[in-house]
Amino acid sequence: MASDLTPGARSGLQAAYDERVRSGEIRPDPAQAAALAPLIRLEADLAAARPGGGLRKLFHKPESQRGVYLIGPVGRGKTMLMDLFFETVPVAAKRRTHFHVFMGEVHRLIDAWRKGDAAARKARFGQHKGDDPIAPVADVVAGEAQLLCFDEFQVTDIADAMILGRLFEALFARGVTLVTTSNRLPDDLYRNGINRQLFLPFIDLLKRRVEVVSIAGPHDYRLDRLRAAGTWFSPADPDNRRSFDSLWREMLGPEEETGETVEVLGRKVHFPHAAGGLLRASFASLCSVALGPNDYIAVAQRFHTVFLEGLPKLTANRREEARRLVILVDALYEAKTRLIVLAEAEPVKLYPEGDGAFEFERTASRLQEMRSADWLEDR
Repeated sequence: MASDLTPGARSGLQAAYDERVRSGEIRPDPAQAAALAPLIRLEADLAAARPGGGLRKLFHKPESQRGVYLIGPVGRGKTMLMDLFFETVPVAAKRRTHFHVFMGEVHRLIDAWRKGDAAARKARFGQHKGDDPIAPVADVVAGEAQLLCFDEFQVTDIADAMILGRLFEALFARGVTLVTTSNRLPDDLYRNGINRQLFLPFIDLLKRRVEVVSIAGPHDYRLDRLRAAGTWFSPADPDNRRSFDSLWREMLGPEEETGETVEVLGRKVHFPHAAGGLLRASFASLCSVALGPNDYIAVAQRFHTVFLEGLPKLTANRREEARRLVILVDALYEAKTRLIVLAEAEPVKLYPEGDGAFEFERTASRLQEMRSADWLEDR
């Protein structure tokens, strides 16, 4: 739906939020209600900045408005508020996507500029001169959307870190406004990353161009779903598979499985069933292939919730897979990543005999702990 907010008019975002509360679709939440104010401010700023008709519209240069950066723990409603803002804000040229999907597209555009001849550049970018890809890429992005709404803003890739400052400086200069959700404050982005000092100007730029808004209410709505459904489904019969699938769809919500590629020490590991901070992967894809500790640590850092399906009872001739499962669980446990499992058996019966079975008892204990209410809440 669209809104034509004018000064003094009723906010379309506020009206939509109030309607969801009245209908019972969402419960009243003071932390969410407080976070509406900066989004309503931006809604009004964007409406006021729209050009009028005639020549003013023809020659109007888009203006970037001070955006909003929604920060808070998982499950507090950041994405819901951003999506509601996106639906109601009076902007025609707008785009909502996951940050990692957007950056993947940016890297492909950069690659196309660098490898394209004059004709290919002209066809894709409408221009062809110069060696620096940032300006033509920014022209393409700004030409498609004057409002960018990102879910799960985080920076772990050095290739992203090295271009973000120049890219967003160019986007803001072209009138693009940013709204994003994140689990990390701007000052914590790319923390301990390689050459992080080169990334610091982007953090300064970001803090100047967005209002950082905390949504840190005590209620975790995703945790409600996990409590109700449980996180360990065994045996892997049709009923448990239906429950596992249903919980995945519920946690996914309106999102689509866009897939995610995680880069580890120069290698790229692709996960086709992922969206934002959610990953769904089979035991075979994680533990029956040559992945190691660095891969599992990268997965644990990238995703806040992992759905692991097809976990079998393991025998002595599958000790390597059992070893990888131990390393995977350790990485997820240390990162406080939530784990939902569809397995053939309970944790203590997964690997009772074989090399490393004694050591696996600790993993079984951790798996038991990770399904407890206390552990799920302590995230």
